[in-house]
Amino acid sequence: MVTVRAPATSANLGSGFDVFGAALGRPADVVRVEKADRTTIEVTGVGSQYIPEDPDKNTVGAVAEALEAPAHIEIDKGVRPASGLGSSAASAAAAAVGLNELYDRGLSREALVPIAAEGEAVVSGAAHADNVAPSIMGGFTIAREDGVTAVDASIPLVTCLPEIVVSTRDARGVVPDGARMEDVVEVVGNAATLAVGMARDDPDLVGRGMDDSIVTPARAELITGYETVTSAAFDAGATGVTISGAGPAVIAACRERDRQAIAGTMLDAFDDVGVDARAYQTAIGRGAEIF
Repeated sequence: MVTVRAPATSANLGSGFDVFGAALGRPADVVRVEKADRTTIEVTGVGSQYIPEDPDKNTVGAVAEALEAPAHIEIDKGVRPASGLGSSAASAAAAAVGLNELYDRGLSREALVPIAAEGEAVVSGAAHADNVAPSIMGGFTIAREDGVTAVDASIPLVTCLPEIVVSTRDARGVVPDGARMEDVVEVVGNAATLAVGMARDDPDLVGRGMDDSIVTPARAELITGYETVTSAAFDAGATGVTISGAGPAVIAACRERDRQAIAGTMLDAFDDVGVDARAYQTAIGRGAEIF
């Protein structure tokens, strides 16, 4: 048996739609894999009642099939489904790393990314790597069709998860079909600023680079209280605030000294609009770990 902890992630980070991702220190999924004649799945933990155990409908089933590695797979969910924190990606990433180890496939972490992304496609309908890449490799990642670039970073973060459900399919459905050239230029500049900030471990640059005027405004309409929470986080010292992945989680970059105040302020802001929420004081962290 092999046990793997794979972290939650935040994709997009505002300006890096379908490209940027970051591993979070917490929460995380824990997946145990054991060789078997056929793949079976058992799911426990947060939101497990909503996750199918049929291998044809679960991310890890697709991963096991792609690796030709049948196994009994136990998933202990720490990342809530439909959270915007890469819940399905964490399970897929952990399964890919665990099965690669269990069956001694010898694949590199980067080579496991597209395999885990195929698992993601079972849930989201498309094999995007922006969540699975950081969950496997850790740090800040830039996912392109020709591979993944990973950068070690230690930016303090707060993620605030409201008790609202926004499915990835719904969030993709509101993405605009086009954009004005001036908006595209602005977002490219912001994305470049964010990437440099990650390389320098500079929360000010990262925060400035999160701003996005194309996708985020449309998705914000799906999150009750988003503008109120964003404003409150900035008032408490956040350097940047945006939607985490497809939402509804909201993520703030900050300095470590401000992290606790920002978390409390974001919770209060959601409470003011009648929405329960949970905050994670975290930072960009490591990728999947084998125990």
